Amino acid sequence: MSVQWGAGLHTSSGGRVDAAAYEQYIGRWSRLFVPASLDAAEVGVGDRVLDVATGSGEAALMAMGVVGETGLVVGADVSSAMLAAASTRLSSSSFLPVATDGQTLAFRDASFDAVICQLGLMFFPDPTRGLVAARRVLCPGRCASVCVISLPERAPMWGVLADTLSRYLPSQARAMQLSFSLADPARLEHIFDIAGFRDVRVRPETREGSFESFDEYWAPIESGVGQLPQAYLALPETSRRSVRDEVCTRLAQFEANGRLVMSVEMLIGSGRA
Repeated sequence: MSVQWGAGLHTSSGGRVDAAAYEQYIGRWSRLFVPASLDAAEVGVGDRVLDVATGSGEAALMAMGVVGETGLVVGADVSSAMLAAASTRLSSSSFLPVATDGQTLAFRDASFDAVICQLGLMFFPDPTRGLVAARRVLCPGRCASVCVISLPERAPMWGVLADTLSRYLPSQARAMQLSFSLADPARLEHIFDIAGFRDVRVRPETREGSFESFDEYWAPIESGVGQLPQAYLALPETSRRSVRDEVCTRLAQFEANGRLVMSVEMLIGSGRA
């Protein structure tokens, strides 16, 4: 059995984005780290910011609050479905959605004061090309930052699901682990170096979040928005029930008074052009 993901791995090919489900599955965790990403990229008032792999616009929204009315945030994504969701959410003259591949970036050299990429680089076929492109479009002396997921055990809300699905979809096991492909700080720092950045820094950041119940955690997975949820929905119904039961059992260690309380570690990498 194989899974046919659409561009950017967000949705199935030609599928629409359930923005509410995406928010519950990814957005609620992503936003906890956006301030650290903006700080690492030295985003300031009036800046022109490129948000690569903007998704539903979580990082772009916070960047708009920093750059203010005199600044501009360009949200770039390879998925037209995600750009449509971001455009609906961020209806402002300060936000410009652009469909482009993050590994090439259809912008002139030195076009931006800052480049950020929130939970996207680990899904690039060639992350180094992505950082080379980011450096090219940066003004000299300015910074780029990326936020990537750490090790599976340090992000149990996704790590447990990925591990479980890998056994049901062995031919897709490598794809199931893409979320954690840049979890090695040394490797991420090396990629920044190869791309030509200086003042490279990679630091771990940890945040805590919670769900009212396992059902609240599981609901967006049933929507199929995101790489792992799409894989889950590709399974036969009996296998889906088994996956749900196993994930529920394994996440029980994080249960407290009916709530699921989990922490997640991300790596924030940055460098100067």
